[in-house]
Amino acid sequence: MWYHRGMMHVAAFTAAVLALGPGRAWAADDPLAHARLLYNQRQYEAAVRAAEQARMTPARADAADLVAARAYLERFRETAASDDLTNARDRLRRLDPQKLGPRERAEYVVGLGETLFFEGAFGAAATVFDSVLNSRDALAGDARERVLDWWASAIDREARPRPDIERQGVYQRIRRRMDEELATHPASGAAAYWIAAAARAQGDLQAAWDAAQAGWVRARLATDKGAALRADLDRLVLRAIVPDRAKATAQSPETLRAEWERFKESWR
Repeated sequence: MWYHRGMMHVAAFTAAVLALGPGRAWAADDPLAHARLLYNQRQYEAAVRAAEQARMTPARADAADLVAARAYLERFRETAASDDLTNARDRLRRLDPQKLGPRERAEYVVGLGETLFFEGAFGAAATVFDSVLNSRDALAGDARERVLDWWASAIDREARPRPDIERQGVYQRIRRRMDEELATHPASGAAAYWIAAAARAQGDLQAAWDAAQAGWVRARLATDKGAALRADLDRLVLRAIVPDRAKATAQSPETLRAEWERFKESWR
């Protein structure tokens, strides 16, 4: 097992979902805008309360249920409380996606995928995330990054119990998709990470090492100057690639860790 990147990043609503029109997004008497703001501030319990207030206006009930569902999913990630997952599923089931805008529908589908993931239906979750990535209404920027990360995480979890010969093809699929992603989105941290992680899962340790180094140097293309990606890659290398590579090459883990530290220092 290696450090699981997909579970560490909070999914915020996209700017398009938050945009309610001039002068309204920050109105104190707009509980739906307030619920979204609280969600993005990771105040999930308060976001649920504001969403419940917002759904009292029939025209906003479906959008409010979407906010509440996503808030419950984030609470479940933090607490693993089964009631939160049940509440999220109930709200996703009762809302009418036909009454949502295109970006909200994309967020709705992402919520379905996350729910399936948390229920252990990893293959189904991957299929749902795949549909978002391939949709003409696909999310952009950070939102796309999160869905790409969820997709790879679901594929990874679905592959683990399979025989090795089947896993090879699954992880090659991840590598191929992430290569394509980097060709069109060079700043993608999810793609850079998963190329290295998938190569390691295949036992292609030199490719995993090379991809980790490549991801490290290109990390500054990201909006956070690579802080998150570099932290993820550092954990992947130290916890997974170094031990595996040490066994495969008969080198000591200390030697490989020192080599990695020298490489990082040269690119600080």
